[in-house]
Amino acid sequence: MIAARDPAPEPPQKMSDPADLLAAYLDFYRDALLRKLEGLSERQLRTSVLPSGWTPLELLKHLAHVERRWLCWGFAGEQVVDPWGDDGSDGRWHVADDETVEDVTAFFMTQCRRSREIVAGARLTDVAAAGGRFTPPAVRPALSRILFHLLQEYARHVGQLDVVRELIDGAVGE
Repeated sequence: MIAARDPAPEPPQKMSDPADLLAAYLDFYRDALLRKLEGLSERQLRTSVLPSGWTPLELLKHLAHVERRWLCWGFAGEQVVDPWGDDGSDGRWHVADDETVEDVTAFFMTQCRRSREIVAGARLTDVAAAGGRFTPPAVRPALSRILFHLLQEYARHVGQLDVVRELIDGAVGE
């Protein structure tokens, strides 16, 4: 089970610096994801209620790998082990039976911390390092583009999780 969390407020209205806004909204959505998962049993986290078949725990692992692919491997150009480790042999999201909820949650938290470090050490106009995910002749996107991509990914998936959570136990809300 994922521990209870106090809801994080949306970034303040007076915040206007684009770098601060992007970082704050990413944290807002990271927190919303964990809040949507809190209180679910291991069985509920590992069971799909959707025709597509993904589970809440698979979504958490997927978003950890999204952070890793786009910021560690992509922007920073770090060599990472198995950047597509959220995919099973059938190409769908996968969490192995021997991966615990705690393991997946810790991996997500570690990836988010590393992402914050990378973003804090760069400017929005900096482009992704050559190598890693973006090997020439691939276009190397700017950090601003990567962060906007991450925001839309989180917004979409947290919205999907809103529906999943309502189907599981009727919970709704921020």
